Formats: sequence, structure tokens, C-alpha cells
Amino acid sequence: MEDSEEPLESHQLYLGEKEEESFSRLKQASQFWTRMDEITRLLGSIERKRTESVSTQSTGSKLALLHRLHQLMTCVEDLNPKNELHEKVVKTLDYAFLVCGKRANKPKKDSFRLHMVTWNVATADPPDDVTTLLHLNSPKSPDLYVIGLQEVYSGPLRFVSDAVFDDPWSYLLMSLLAPQKYIKVSSIRMQGLLLLFFSKLEHVPFIRDVQATYTRTGLFGYWGNKGGVSIRLSFYGHTLCFLNCHLAAHMNYASERVDEFEYIMDMQSFDCKRAPAIVDHRLVFWFGDLNFRIQDHGMHFVRTCIDKQNYSLLWSKDQLIMMKQKEQVLQEFEEGPLDFQPTYKFDRSSDTYDTSAKKRKPAWTDRILWRLRPKALPPDEENENKVGLDAKKLKQLEEDMEYPLKIRQDVYTSMMEYSISDHKPVIGIFTLELRKMYETPLVRLRAEGDWSADIDAMVVYSPLQPFPSSTWDWIGLYKVDNTCFTAGWFSVLVESLHFCVNFQVGFSSVSDYITYTWVKDDEVAFNEEVIQVYVSKEEIPVQGGDCVLCYYCNALKCIIGISEPFQVQASKVAIEEGMLPERINGLDKAVSGDDF
Repeated sequence: MEDSEEPLESHQLYLGEKEEESFSRLKQASQFWTRMDEITRLLGSIERKRTESVSTQSTGSKLALLHRLHQLMTCVEDLNPKNELHEKVVKTLDYAFLVCGKRANKPKKDSFRLHMVTWNVATADPPDDVTTLLHLNSPKSPDLYVIGLQEVYSGPLRFVSDAVFDDPWSYLLMSLLAPQKYIKVSSIRMQGLLLLFFSKLEHVPFIRDVQATYTRTGLFGYWGNKGGVSIRLSFYGHTLCFLNCHLAAHMNYASERVDEFEYIMDMQSFDCKRAPAIVDHRLVFWFGDLNFRIQDHGMHFVRTCIDKQNYSLLWSKDQLIMMKQKEQVLQEFEEGPLDFQPTYKFDRSSDTYDTSAKKRKPAWTDRILWRLRPKALPPDEENENKVGLDAKKLKQLEEDMEYPLKIRQDVYTSMMEYSISDHKPVIGIFTLELRKMYETPLVRLRAEGDWSADIDAMVVYSPLQPFPSSTWDWIGLYKVDNTCFTAGWFSVLVESLHFCVNFQVGFSSVSDYITYTWVKDDEVAFNEEVIQVYVSKEEIPVQGGDCVLCYYCNALKCIIGISEPFQVQASKVAIEEGMLPERINGLDKAVSGDDF
């Protein structure tokens, strides 16, 4: 059974002796059978909701329970309603009704598909096509994408340009996913380490408390060529954390890799009461180029096992699997079977393992692991006051029972067709089954009246739940049909860097707003239910298009409300006067060539 409530067997009643006094058997039997019918109905509704694959053991348990209930009915006929035993029977039945009622009335669980990628790209620029890597043609589209890269090129000039513009990898991924209605919710980069989190637009208002951080472990903690970057967030109320690591290299440094991982786990903290540390999160993903090798086995044996796809013969000497057996910090992490080719080290632009003078032994250096927070142990049955459980553990216990979270790995494999690096990318596809803690956005907003660059516009929004609003909150206007505005496409050629960066005005990330307005500064009307905010016509695109409005909460670092798509009309004044698009409003001036 999926739920963890205490079974009825723990409330057995042993009624061996007759009570001296009896009451009307007919009335008692009638009342009891009424309650028995209710129990039967509830049990029947529960059984219908369960899957067809019911085990023999659970079926037998149900029959035994029904038999026990019939025995109880016989005993009840001789109970005295004034006796203490009668009160115990009533309490036991009340408990049964409560448990059955909770199970029958629990809200449904929802399933979400998570697509993860880890890839050491060895300073290479992106390939022309990553459709297969992202499974973009799959009939099952993910709800979330999490992509962790290592050794992204970070030469001085490129690193400076990437600080101003999106790096080539981020740009490629955003340009591919934006037309599929995904937006980049968060990203973080530390030199060559890059972590990106994408979500379908429909989930964005329910992704909250977004924070990102990093930890250096290279050169005694002063250099960021090695270390970890993480993004944490709340997804429909469930706390998730994604940790992308690049750990120490070479065969003999397995213990150092574990030490680095422990250091990263200890050092990273978040401004979040529910989950201030990585281990406090309900679900943690640890992935990246973890650099664990296959030890002891010789090159010939390893190559033979790979050629014959006998990967399981190598598992016992995989350093990560070996370290998990003795390092407690690793034992709570799970990983799917390594039923794919080792992903390191290859000659570039080939599927051939290292033929250089070093001839490095193949290894599963690139991994994806996960950790579900261990369930808090319930208090002893006799300990009704729950003494011994602190408030935090008690809250976790209640959360685990009321809002269960399960994870299933559907795919874990390497993508051998990509050969720009000496590593092959690894993907993991997961199904998250959870019960939502909330289904209502914090804010509902809409565009009031007609919108065009000819008249000032109005946004109307309503707070639906309390949230930490501030003067730094803003409402952004975003284009959602993935076509260009008046500025259109343009490119900046940075000759000294020998690459071309393209830009498109669209909704691929939180920062892709056309314009924004400060919620408090431009507020024009307010009551308890509806707030109006003014938007100047000078900030509205003249060519119009399909747009949405998004409310960004600075305290939560996320979008907490999205309007329905609406049409911004093309400016009639601009058309009549024949004004050049690049001179119409401030947006176009901002993207003109003179500004670069």
C-alpha cells in the first residue's frame, strides 16, 4: 500500500467475557451495521482506486480484516454502553473511519517528467544540433530540463563577453527550447561549470524560492576550475536541489573526490528556513563529471567487457560504487544501473577510446545520482505527545505523510553520437510523482483594455495569497509567439573572439522582458482585491504581437503570476506617419548598433 498510516491491526480488541448487563440487541446491531456498511463502502472505494496489480498478501489482509470486523459485530451485541470497554470500541471505530476517510478523500497525485543532462564539453563550442540530446522529437515532452556542463570555454575574452551576453551554450539551449514553450528559470556559472534550469511555462508560477550558489575546490578552494554549482527551488511546494560538480581528476584521487563532495555539501547554504542546507531538501540531484574511475582491472579486460557489452563485470571496481560501501555521505544517494558505455576518454570527433600516448582507461566519469530525504521516524505508539521529535522533524514527518514524493528513473544512458569532446554526454530521465502543496498562483494579473504604442496601458492584478511583496517587485511584458519585434534579429560580431552572437527578442528567460514597470512606483489604484499599475505607451512595442504579463517577486526570486496571452495591436500612428521601426521607441534605441 502506498500510504503509511498505522494499520488497523495495531488496534485489536480482545472481547472474551460477556458483560453482565445487555441492552437492546436489535438497536445495537442496526446502528453497528450502519457503521459497518460505511466502512465497507469506504474500503470498496479505496480498492477501486488502487491499481489492478494487487498483491496476494494485500488481498489476504483485506479478507482477514473483513472477517475480524464480522467477529467484532458479534461481540458488540453483549457490550454495555456504560462500560469503559464500550468507549474503547467507539474510539477504535472512529479511528478506522478517520483513516479510511483520509485515504478515500486524498487529492490525486500528479506526475512530472524531468530530463537531465551532464556533459563535460572540453571547451568546445556547441554542436549544430542537440535535438537528440534533449529528446525534442519525443512524444513525451519533459516538464523540466536541468542541464549541467563542465569545462565550458572560459578564456579571458570569452568569459568577459559571457558575463554581458549569454554564452553560446546557454543561447543555443534557450533558442531551441523557447519555441517549445520552455523558459530558463535560473542559471549559474563558475568558470567552466554551467548549470541551467528550464521549465514549461505553465509550471513557472509554482516554482518559488529560487536560489543559486557555487563552491570552489580548485587550488585549495581559490580557483573555480573544480567545484560545484547548485540551484535550489520549491516545485509545487516540494524542495528540490540540483548540484552540478566537477571533481578532482586522476585514478588515485578517489578519496579526495569524496572529500571535495563533502566540502561542497557543507559549504553551500541557502536563505531558506525550510531547507537551509542541501541535505534539508526533499529531493537532491548530484551529477556532473565526478571523475571516478575503474580501478584494478587491466585495459584489455575493460575494453573486452565494453566490446561485449558486459558492463556489469566492471561495476565492482567502479570507484564510486566502491566508495558508497564505506562512505556514509554517499550511501543515501541512489543511481541507476550503468548499462551503457563508459563515457571517458575518447579521441575527439570519434567513437574511439583514447589512442594517445597516455591511453587512459575508459571510465564512467559522468554520473547522475539522486537522494530522497530519509523519512522522519514516527514517535512510539505510547508516546502520544510525540516527545523526542523536535519541531523540524515533526513537520517533516507530517509533510512526508500528507504530501508524498516519489521518483522513478526511466532512462539512464550515454549519447554516443556526440563527439565534440573527449567525454560523451549522459542523460537521465525521471518521473516525479507528487501531491501538490498548492495549485493557485500567488498573483492573478491581466492586461486591461486594448494595448498599443498609441495609448498608455493598464495592468490589473490581484494577490490571491499572502506573499512577501516589496518595492522591488515588477511586472514585465514578454513576447510569446517567438517572432521578432521592431528590432528583429540582429547580430554582434566580436572580431577578436571570432564568433557571432545572435539575439532575438522573445520569451526564453526571465530577463527577456520587452519592458517592465515597478509595481509600487507606478501603482495608480488600490483596494483589497484589485490593484492597477500604469504602463507608458513609450514602452510598448509598435509592431505589436502576442504577449503575456509576468509578476516578478524580488523576495522569492521568481515569477509568481502569468497572465493569459493577449494581443498588442500595431501602432496606427507609426504606420500612418511611416516612421522607421528602429526610431520608434526606447526598446529599438537600446538595440541599435550605436549602443555596442
